Amino acid sequence: MESLVYIALFAPFVGSLFAALFGMSQRQIFVGVVASTLLFISFLASAFLAANLFITGEVINVTMMDWINAGDFNVAFGFTVDQISVTMMTVVTLVSTVVHIYAIGYMDHDKSFNRFFSYLSAFVFSMMVLVMSDNFLGLFIGWEGVGVCSWLLVGFWYHKPDQTREENPSISPSWAANEAFIMNRIADLGMLIGIFILFWNTGSVQYDEVFAQLPYLSDTVLIGAAIALFIGAMGKSAQFPLHTWLTDAMEGPTPVSALIHAATMVTAGVFLVIRANPLYGMEAVEGVSFFIASLGTFVAFYAASMALVERDLKRIIAYSTLSQLGYMFAAAGLGAYWIALFHLAAHAFFKALLFLGGGNVMHAMHDELDLFKMGNLKKKMRGTWIYMGVASVALAGLPPLAGFFSKDPIIETAFNEGSYVLWAMLVVTAGMTAFYSFRQVFLTFHGEDRHTPLGFHPHEMYKFVLIAMSPLAVLAIIFGFAKETYHEFITKLAPDYVMSDATHHVAIYLIILVMAIVISAIAFAYFKYARTGEHAFKRDEKVENGFFYKLLKNQYYVPKFYEEFITKPYMMASEVFWTKVDLKIVDATVDGIAKFFYNTGDKTRAMQTGNLSNYLNWMAFGGVILLVIAAISAILG
Repeated sequence: MESLVYIALFAPFVGSLFAALFGMSQRQIFVGVVASTLLFISFLASAFLAANLFITGEVINVTMMDWINAGDFNVAFGFTVDQISVTMMTVVTLVSTVVHIYAIGYMDHDKSFNRFFSYLSAFVFSMMVLVMSDNFLGLFIGWEGVGVCSWLLVGFWYHKPDQTREENPSISPSWAANEAFIMNRIADLGMLIGIFILFWNTGSVQYDEVFAQLPYLSDTVLIGAAIALFIGAMGKSAQFPLHTWLTDAMEGPTPVSALIHAATMVTAGVFLVIRANPLYGMEAVEGVSFFIASLGTFVAFYAASMALVERDLKRIIAYSTLSQLGYMFAAAGLGAYWIALFHLAAHAFFKALLFLGGGNVMHAMHDELDLFKMGNLKKKMRGTWIYMGVASVALAGLPPLAGFFSKDPIIETAFNEGSYVLWAMLVVTAGMTAFYSFRQVFLTFHGEDRHTPLGFHPHEMYKFVLIAMSPLAVLAIIFGFAKETYHEFITKLAPDYVMSDATHHVAIYLIILVMAIVISAIAFAYFKYARTGEHAFKRDEKVENGFFYKLLKNQYYVPKFYEEFITKPYMMASEVFWTKVDLKIVDATVDGIAKFFYNTGDKTRAMQTGNLSNYLNWMAFGGVILLVIAAISAILG
C-alpha cells in the first residue's frame, strides 16, 4: 500500500514537470492529456487507499525520509492515510481530474497552455502534501505551496492591464493575485505562531505526539494555539475580515476558480480545524470553538446577502462558496466535525460543477459575465443548463440531492446545541442561497433572448468537456445517500456527533420549515426573473438607488474601507519613506561614504608618481607623524 501513497502524491508532480519540460512544444493537447491521465492515476490510487481503509480500518503511515535534524528537534518527511486525509485526497484528485480535462477544451486557444497545466498540476501536488502530511510543518509546506500556485494561477493572465477598484470593480488578474497572496501571508503568520506555540510546549510537531500532550498543557497555551491556528484558517478559507481576496480571485481562468476557489484550497482552513479537532475539542477551547461557529454563521449570512444583488456570474458563485465555507466552520465550531467534512466533500462536487458550467457560459458569451446580457441560453446550451440546474438544486439544499443531506444537518446541529440565533441565521441564509442560485439560472437560461441584439451567438463547448463534467453531476445527485456510511467511516477517527432525542423528535418540523423557506425563495426568483418580457429582468432604478442595495452591491464597503484606511495610507507612508528616508538619508549616506573613499583614493593616487625622491619625502613625512604619535603616547602614558 505504501507504493499507492507515493503514486497518489507524486503523480501530479510528474504531470507538472512534464508540462513544464514541454513548455515550448506545440503539442498542447498531448500535454493536457498526459497531465490529466496522471491526475486520474492519482485519483485511482487515492480511491484504492480509501477502499482499503474502509474495509480493513488500517491507517497507513509512511516515512519518506528524514527532513530536519537539529539537536533534539527531529522531523521526518512523512505522510498519513487516515479517514480525514483520504477523504480530502479522493475529493481533491477527482475534482482535479475533471478540471484538468475541462481545461483542455477551455484553454485550447491560450498561448500559455502548457504553462497553465504545469501550474495546475503543481497546485494539486501541493494540496496533496497539505492533506497527507503527518505533521504541522509538512502541512505548512503544502499550505504555502498552494498559496504560491494560487498566486501564479490567479495572475495567469498577467498581461491584462492594471485597474483600480475606482476605475473598474473587475480588477486586473495581477492585482487580484497579489491581494490574495498578501492577505494570506498575513494570516499565515498567525498559523506559524500557532505551530511555534505547540512545538514550544510539546517538543514536537507530529500530529499524534502533539495531540497526546494536549491534556497536560495549560489553558492559556491551548487557547493561544487554537486562536493562532484559526487565524491561518481564516486567511486560506477567506473568513471575515480576510475574505475580500476570494471574489477578486475570479479574475483567474475559470478552471482555476473551479478547482482552487471552490473545491480544494479554500477548504484547507476547514480541513485544518477538523484535523486539529483534539485541540478544538478541549474544554478550555470551548470559547474559541464557539467563536469559530459564530464567525462561520456570520460569513454564511454575510456572503449570501451580497450575492442577492450581484450581476457577475462568477462572483455570485464565489459568494456562494464563501457562504458555504461559513456553514462548514459553523459545523466544525459546534463540534460536528464529520458533518463539516461531509459537507466539504459534497460541496466540492456540486460547486465545481457550477463553476465549470459558468465557464461554459463565459466561453459561449465571449467572456461576458453580466447576467442581464444573457437570457434564454437553454436553447443553445441545453447540456450546461442541465448541469447548472443540478448544481443549483444541490446548492439550494433541495432533496434528494447531496446538498440537502450535507447542509441540513449543519442547521440542525445549531438547533441541537441551543444556539438559536445561529440556527435562525443559517435558516435565513438557506433561503437567500436558494434565491440567488436560481436567480442566476433563470436570468442566464430562461426569459427572453437579450444576447442576440448585443451581437453574441452562444454555443455549447466541446462534447468531451460536457462528458468530463458528468461525474460531478452524478455525485451531486447521489452522494448524499452515502451519508450514514460516511458517518460510520469517519467517526472511527474523528469525534462522533449525534443529535439529542429532543432535536430528533422535532427534526422533521425543522426540515419542513427550511424547505418551505427554500421553495418560497425559488418561487420568488422564478416569478421575478424567469418570465419573459422586459419587466422580468430590467433593473428597478428605485431599488438600485436604495441604501440596502448600494450596501450589498459595494460589499458593505469593506473593500472601500481597506482601500481608504489601509492601502492608501500604506502607499503614502511608503512614498514618504522612499523619498525622505531612503533617498535622502540611506542612499545619501551610502553614496557619501562611497564618494569619500573614491575621492580619498583619487587624492592618494597622486602619491604614486614613480619618482624616488618623492617617495623618500613621503617616507620622511610618515616617520615624523609616527614620532609625533609616539611622543604624545609617552606624554599621556
